[in-house]
Amino acid sequence: MAYHFQEQDGVLTFTIDRPERRNAINDEVMEGFKKVITYVHDHDTVRFLVITGAGNHAFCSGGDLAEFHSLTTEKQAFGMLSKMAKILYDLATLPVPTIALVNGAAVGGGCEIATACDFRLVASEAKCGFIQGTLAITSGWGGGTYLFERGLRHDRALKMLVDAKAYPAGLLYEIGWAMRVFEGDKEAALEAFIEDMRKVHPSVHKAYKEMELRKWREMELFDRVMEEVHTCAKLWESDAHHEAVNRFLSKSK
Repeated sequence: MAYHFQEQDGVLTFTIDRPERRNAINDEVMEGFKKVITYVHDHDTVRFLVITGAGNHAFCSGGDLAEFHSLTTEKQAFGMLSKMAKILYDLATLPVPTIALVNGAAVGGGCEIATACDFRLVASEAKCGFIQGTLAITSGWGGGTYLFERGLRHDRALKMLVDAKAYPAGLLYEIGWAMRVFEGDKEAALEAFIEDMRKVHPSVHKAYKEMELRKWREMELFDRVMEEVHTCAKLWESDAHHEAVNRFLSKSK
């Protein structure tokens, strides 16, 4: 399986399990996200959803270019991008707190997944960034839109996007993208983070989440996410993108 998830003491943990591909997203992982989102809605016992990656090197390296490089037209790209964007919107709008437990590199779409979560706990050795610009495209799963919603200063959010490079954990904390940087065991870091939150009745968590979701509905967040998808799909069709992908795949062999 390319993913697995389990619930323990109210914590539902979804793990992307493709360490040999740096936990890159493929269709199977997308279907796994759909299943875990449905699980949250169907089980009142879930108090927190945690997203993490298998192994110690990568949280998620984004979309698996080895599988998605065959998408060449705007229409083909839009199909894949909009599918994952809708999944991330469903993740971002869950009624329970969501936590990205960033155990390693989170780049490209992996950074978008982490940004869609409410909280980001980042391993001290991890680097994260919106590197899509190096492939001549923008973020395409809604990550850019979520970044501007996460309370970062506008210049810092924009700089993170246009730099198109991975930032070290210390800088991620300094600009406000990472809420905490941890050393050592990620499970211990997670437990320390949710210790106080566990003492509060889950109905309170859901009420506060609804305040944010109400604002997002009023500001038509989903429509803005889909505009981001359309922009990325147009750029995906460009010669500049295809050339950049071919150079990347050549280096990876």
